Amino acid sequence: MTTLTKMVPSTDKGASGFAARQRAGLFFVLPSVLVILVFFVAPLAMAVWVCLHNWPLFGATRFIGLGNFETLFKDKQFLNSLWFTTKYALLVTPPIFIVGFMLAMLVNTTIRGVGLFRTAFFLPNVIGLGAACLMWYFMLHDQYGLINHVLRLIGWLKGSLIWFNEYDAALFAIIFIIVWKTAGGTMVLLLIGMQAIPDELYEAAKVDGAGWWQRLRFIMLPLMRRTFALALVISVTGSYLAFDQFYILTRGGPQNTTITMAYWINNNAFIAFKVGYATTMSFVLMVILLVLNGLQIFALRDSTQY
Repeated sequence: MTTLTKMVPSTDKGASGFAARQRAGLFFVLPSVLVILVFFVAPLAMAVWVCLHNWPLFGATRFIGLGNFETLFKDKQFLNSLWFTTKYALLVTPPIFIVGFMLAMLVNTTIRGVGLFRTAFFLPNVIGLGAACLMWYFMLHDQYGLINHVLRLIGWLKGSLIWFNEYDAALFAIIFIIVWKTAGGTMVLLLIGMQAIPDELYEAAKVDGAGWWQRLRFIMLPLMRRTFALALVISVTGSYLAFDQFYILTRGGPQNTTITMAYWINNNAFIAFKVGYATTMSFVLMVILLVLNGLQIFALRDSTQY
């Protein structure tokens, strides 16, 4: 009985200690919870509420239920912008990833002076997208642009090519500009993933007789799945949110063929003043990105995670 009596206080002390640790844990987590509630949950709830209303930028609002969603899927321009945005993402993502991977392979070395090349390849990523688009706009200008002048000098062009007046030329030019602008950022992400792989794995593979291709295929690529997933998610998300390059360079032309979802959302919100309708499109775009990013992460997951 004496032994049992002595054990009871220690049990109570353990329980109170566990409760104190729980309270301390909640205290440390509370700031993150508040940030999520204020900057994500509350705006998302407000966006859903706005989607259910005819909500002009100025004037009275009116509850219309799912009316905005019904209008949305009858809007030919929205469907066209959705298709064009998807097409643009499919066209621009592979070259960004391939060029970024090739640059990362090129600078993944310890030779003297490689830091200079890393900096040079990354520099376009530092330039603001708006400034980069304006720079390329003047370089591609049909009258005094440097690109047309060089093409004429080497005999590839006679006269002047108005780059942004033709759909194919405009899309090609914008894809080239975005690859030039963002491949350096992808390079840095992939380079971090490459350098996180222990050198011992490569050395062991060399001892076993594995060549360069075998080391790339069976060591580097499998161990960089998470890095690939992050790079693809960033690239696809940025492509679906594309606005600046089309607003500055094409203004949606020629004949409204280069209007992206973000461009159409901006037009409805700040030109047509249809905030409720624009918010509905934003909500649909968010759902599309969640699905696409989830599929990418699932497809590139580590087999050891599940």
